[in-house]
This record gives sequence, structure tokens and C-alpha cells, in this order.
Amino acid sequence: MAALEVRIPNIGGFQDVGVIDVLVKPGDAVKVDDPLVTLESDKATMDVPSPAAGTVREVRVQVGSRVSEGSLVVILEAAEAAPARAAAPPQPAASRSPAPAPPAAPPVTAPAAPAALPPTGAAAQAPPLASPPSPASLATGASPPAAGKAGPDRRVLHASPSVRRFARELGVDLSQVAGSGPRGRILREDVQGFVKQVMSGTAAVGAGGGAGLDLLPWPRIDFARFGPVEARPLSRIRKIAGANLARNWVMIPHVTQFEEADVTELESFRTRLNGENGGPGVKVTLLAFLVKACVAALKRFPELNASLDGDSLVLKRYFHIGFAADTPNGLVVPVVREADRKGVVEIARELAELAARAREGKLAAADLQGGSFSISSLGGIGGTAFTPIINAPEVAILGVSRTSTRPVWDGGQFAPRLMLPLSLSYDHRVVDGALAARFTTHLARLLADPWRMVL
Repeated sequence: MAALEVRIPNIGGFQDVGVIDVLVKPGDAVKVDDPLVTLESDKATMDVPSPAAGTVREVRVQVGSRVSEGSLVVILEAAEAAPARAAAPPQPAASRSPAPAPPAAPPVTAPAAPAALPPTGAAAQAPPLASPPSPASLATGASPPAAGKAGPDRRVLHASPSVRRFARELGVDLSQVAGSGPRGRILREDVQGFVKQVMSGTAAVGAGGGAGLDLLPWPRIDFARFGPVEARPLSRIRKIAGANLARNWVMIPHVTQFEEADVTELESFRTRLNGENGGPGVKVTLLAFLVKACVAALKRFPELNASLDGDSLVLKRYFHIGFAADTPNGLVVPVVREADRKGVVEIARELAELAARAREGKLAAADLQGGSFSISSLGGIGGTAFTPIINAPEVAILGVSRTSTRPVWDGGQFAPRLMLPLSLSYDHRVVDGALAARFTTHLARLLADPWRMVL
């Protein structure tokens, strides 16, 4: 049997991805596509499959190891020749694998990494810093001069590109962060810990750092004094969500515009469409129509399909619509790509597939990236209105609540109509109230007359 080196496949250019589980040991027999190790990104997990049948000779990684594309993980005694793709590191390309990963902590069953970035669930108490460093330091992550030597009163900062990027996203000046890695290297968890300390009032912010919000310390209470309690660790995805949502809430000036859409005709059409498909066909949901309507509205008002980049507004000519998916471990936001090129039935099918993979914790990194606008629908649960938090770096998010039948004046009499509550949260630095009102009004018209969506 030939020795075969199994290496990490293409993971979209990401580095230092965490190994959260090693599924084989020396002597184990494996078949083609049997999982060997599991990697975990900020929001997704990925198994590295065996490219051939054989016996495991050596395992070169362990739980907590950090790997990148091309890293050696297992040596097999292959029973048969492996496909060419396994003989060498794959060629770079966008892939379905994890983003920069978490520290080597005991894995928690959630498709995500420790308290860091995405968006979505219950808030961990780790909001980001509201006063970011200067543009120069943001551009470098507060790194030292290019020659690698510190100035008179500056220390040389050792941090990986992914950590510097993470610090920039949270507005953290790395010169304020003490590194716990080898030779003082700043790790991702060091940045997270600094954010938590600042927000709890326990971090000492250096002169000129301007990093704190000057808030009161977080209250420390022994809840057991008042009765029985149970300490339940947050899932990783909720930790990520907490830090991400806190950053977005603190750093984006949110305003929410409320509107109602008459979806009586749309619901009738949807019901008829599902009846015609019948049997095992795709169930077309209201969310599929919402995605289609939002695309049409975003084409009319492109400022809401944009992102801020310094002093520039980046208007996106693509329409990748994210939607909040409820999972046992928290909320994630998969993305329907090129929604403008897809019909309602195709969108419905993709929504169902993404939601199923989200619940199973099998979303790939690519499934969670590139969104230009998001929808959070609570219609299947309840509520009349809410204020969704913007999924940075987007500038708006649509919240949808439960429909209700109410009497509506049609000019001559009251008639029962099915009304859908809409809640649009927007970044007031980009979108003003008049534009938001025009967007929601136009969206309501599209939903009231489904045929307008295709015009």
C-alpha cells in the first residue's frame, strides 16, 4: 500500500483555522470520504474527508491545532490510488471552508468560533469599542514601522494578519493590548479579552488611546444568594453574536422605520402556487417573495444595497440577500446569492436548503459571506414589530413580523385584509428618514401587487 499525505483542502484563503475534533487514530481503517478531522470557523464547521480508502498510519494534528490550506493532517496507507486533488495542496479558490478560527478551547456544539465576529443571536457581554483608533492606525492595526523596530516609546507588536483584521473590525488599537502568545504575540482571545475589560470598566486605556466608552463597571452579583440558579455556558455562536451585535449597536446609528404591507393577494397567489406544485415540490414561503421584493426595491434605492468604506459609499451591483436562520445553537445568517437572477421557486428551494444546513451545523464559510442586505423574519413565531440590529458592514436590515387580518378602509367600506408588519432598521449615516420611508413604501406596494416584482 502506498503512503498518502492528506492535507487541508482549499479553504478560501483563510489562515490558522482551528481543529476542533480529530476523528481517527493510527491503525484505523477508513473509506473514501470518511471524515478525518473537523475544522471550525467563526460560523461554520467542515470535515476534512479521506481522499482514499486505507489505514491511518500517522495523525499530524490534535484538537486545538491551527491549520491552513496545504497543512499536513494525516498520513494514510492507501489501499488504492487517491484522486489527483489529494496528492498535493489544492489550488486557491473560493471554497466552503472555515474562516479564521477560535482559540484552542474545548469545543461547544455550535457551528462557530469563540466570541468574535457574524451576526446573529443572544448577546455575550463583550461589546466592542466605540472610539476607534486613527485612520493611520486602523490601516495597520497599530503595527510598528515597516522596518520592524519600535519608536522611542513604542513596543513592537506581534500579531497575525487575521488578528490585526479582527482588531480593526472592533476598532481596537493593538498598542493597548497585552499579548499572551509566544514572545508576546497578540492572539485573537487577547483582543476579545481587552474588549470585555474596557466594556466592564476594568481595562487601563493608555493616554491618547481613546478606546473606552467611560461606562460604569458591569455589576457583579452572586445570584445564588437569592435562590437556586443554573450556570449554562453560552454556545460559541451566541458568544460570536454577542460581540458582533454589541459592536454593530454601539458603532452604527440605528433608526427603524415601520410600515405595513397588504399581502392579501400575495398570500392567495402563494397558496395557489403551492397547490399547483403539490406532492414533493418545493414549498414556496412568504420569505421567498420577500427576498424577490427586496431585490426589486434595492434596485430602485441602491443606497440601501451598499456599505460604508471610510469616506466612500460602496454601491453594490450584486444582490446577495442574507436571512436570519434559527438554529438550536443560535441565529446565523446564510446568504442567497444572485437573488436577482433567480425566480421565486428557485429562491424558496435555496432558502430551505440553507436553513436545513444551518440547523445541522453544516454551513460553509461561503454560505455566510458576501451579503448585501438582510431579512429577519419572525412571522412564523409572532410579534407585531421589532428593531433588528444591522448586520455590518451592510447598512440596512428588514424585520418581518406575523401577518394579521384586519379591517382596512378601501375608500367605500371596511374590508378584511391580510396585513404584514415591516420594520426597516437603517444606518443613519447613509440613509435618512425620507429615503427609508420611500423604500418601505415602495416595498409595501411590491408586496401588495406581486406582479410588480418582475417589472
